[in-house]
Amino acid sequence: MLIRTALRRLPRLSASAASIQVAYQWKSRQDSTTARVFAASVAGLALTSALCEQAKDDEPKVIPGLIRPDLPTFTFEEVQKHTGAHKSGTWVVYRHGVYDITKFIASHPGGTKILLAAGNSIDPFWQLYAAHNHADVHKILETLRIGNLREEDVKMLEKLRKERYGDGPYSKDPTRHPALKVNSSTPFNAEPPAELLMESFITPNDLFFVRNHLPVPEVDIDKYTLKITGVGVDSQKQLEFTLDDLKSKFKHHTVTTTVQCAGNRRAEMSGVKQVNGLSWDTTALSTANWTGVLLSDVLASIGITDEDSRHGECECEVGENMEACDDCNAAVIQHVQFEGLDADTEGNPYGASIPVATALDPRKDVLLAFEMNGETIPRDHGYPLRVIVPGTVGARNVKFLHRIVLSSEESPSFWQQRDYKGFPPNVDYSRTDYWKFAGDSIQELPVQSAITEPKNGSVHLVDDVSDSSIVTVKGYAWSGGGRNIIRVDISVDGGKTWTPAELHESGKRQKYNRAWAWTPWELDVEVPPGTKKLDIMCKAVDASYNVQPDTIAPIWNMRGVLNNAWHRVHVSVEESDEEEIDEDD
Repeated sequence: MLIRTALRRLPRLSASAASIQVAYQWKSRQDSTTARVFAASVAGLALTSALCEQAKDDEPKVIPGLIRPDLPTFTFEEVQKHTGAHKSGTWVVYRHGVYDITKFIASHPGGTKILLAAGNSIDPFWQLYAAHNHADVHKILETLRIGNLREEDVKMLEKLRKERYGDGPYSKDPTRHPALKVNSSTPFNAEPPAELLMESFITPNDLFFVRNHLPVPEVDIDKYTLKITGVGVDSQKQLEFTLDDLKSKFKHHTVTTTVQCAGNRRAEMSGVKQVNGLSWDTTALSTANWTGVLLSDVLASIGITDEDSRHGECECEVGENMEACDDCNAAVIQHVQFEGLDADTEGNPYGASIPVATALDPRKDVLLAFEMNGETIPRDHGYPLRVIVPGTVGARNVKFLHRIVLSSEESPSFWQQRDYKGFPPNVDYSRTDYWKFAGDSIQELPVQSAITEPKNGSVHLVDDVSDSSIVTVKGYAWSGGGRNIIRVDISVDGGKTWTPAELHESGKRQKYNRAWAWTPWELDVEVPPGTKKLDIMCKAVDASYNVQPDTIAPIWNMRGVLNNAWHRVHVSVEESDEEEIDEDD
């Protein structure tokens, strides 16, 4: 009898089967881990990120913080005198090492953040951001070495570190789904396998991609309140809400929306030229049903309306759709800032902001969400309260929400001011003045699509390559700002010919300009006889007829954000192996 062995297919099928198996076995497991966590200063982030930008790959391995007999010894008291004030210079400590980063600060933007670590140890940062504790940073740090720290002071700092962090600031993070592809373990950042992403229109909570900037905080719900402060807040109204207040005093709304990281598909951009950031593949996005109360309803309850965002009479005499002068704007609300409970050791929380027009428009569906897919929001996704800003980059969907600030300015947070911004393709970290080229803070994301099946580098098996065959191509499309997806074009011949894909009904049912969720798509493509390889591409078109750019190079940026070039996968077409085996064998 004839038996098709198709051995080359087995590794691929085994991997997919394993992913699917763990996906469904996981459903019954519950996370019961809670703990108090500590965070380290964002100063360390600014320092080590900048150091990493300067490192050269071909330098020998360096172990930082070892005793150097050729250098002098300093006490910690001496180090603490060098905080950058009064021309004292700026020193930091790591283990036995003392480092003078004064000149480094002078030549790099963000010096004010680096100064927060002045006269102290950077070890708390590497407790918090282990991904930055690597060879590239070590090389540059050791070039700034000026001495050794006294042994008793090294022991004192180590004792303090153990008292503060115990087993580490991430030791009590929640348990995660084993099928997730981990891009960073501390802080935890992971995405689901592509072959599982489009199994359903709604992403199961356990498979929803995870983007954390700090350890997941423990929240005592009995003590939790949401505070609202800032411009225009009526002090006579309630300024704090418990979670029960929000649930009982406002109408509940459920919104289906996709959350996408700005760095989705960053790995492809690194293939053109190295970028800075987590190496996200094509699945740094997911879709859920979020339930909560409208932010516009909550703000209206304390007297905040659209009139609070309009400038009054102004000498510049501009229209209401134009920005007034700074003096006029200072008296009106231009931005709504959000702060989370995840904070560093200096008390600086993760924060972000959105334009007030987005916050106050009920048709923008901005939610203070307490449920995700009908369940209490999991810790990794923002328990007990998360702001959901549909159509806006994931970075503004602040988790663990505990404060809202109404302001004439954007959030002062590091992640609003110094991150999640675009750069032109000609600028990279080799320029010390790179920051002057930073664009505005990312809000709405551009039109996007990607192929989830077949996988890049996979094999399409046929009985005979001289015959035609069918390959099924699947993926997702999405556009920021609620813009509906109206078409997805597929090519299997490198862009020579294109065929529109079939759009999923759930995606097509979304209201005009409120298409917050992705649109899955699928197409059965005929493979012509004699074809040996498929260069599959996809490109989406939204309701404003925005279309994806064809290549990455013109949109390349050093932060690796906003990659929405045509997605490409390469598939080989091969014949199945056949063995003729005797039935009696």
